[in-house]
Amino acid sequence: MKFLAAFFLTALLAFIGGLYAPWWIIAPVAFLVAILIPQQPWKSWATGFLAVFFTWGIIAFWIDSNNLSLLSTKIGELIGVGHKPFLLVVLSGLVGGLVAGFGALTGFYLRTSKR
Repeated sequence: MKFLAAFFLTALLAFIGGLYAPWWIIAPVAFLVAILIPQQPWKSWATGFLAVFFTWGIIAFWIDSNNLSLLSTKIGELIGVGHKPFLLVVLSGLVGGLVAGFGALTGFYLRTSKR
């Protein structure tokens, strides 16, 4: 139950934060959620990773489908992967997921540290 609560809270706050703040707001969001909802370290990391991976993946897919894959085609040519919009959606989610996962793991370790 904690996993789902942390997952949806992280996804929601990352989405809302992304509307008004820079892209890296996902790390402090996952950090705070990991502090507020105690879990095991691997669950904290997985919660942050999966929440932002799916959030960013869905947003990237939505943007890509709304502009008929024009942007993903140009970016794919720029980075050398050709016309593979799905690959760019996955890469976008992967980058965001890793940042949020490590932000959540940092929050877990800060919460459990003894001073």
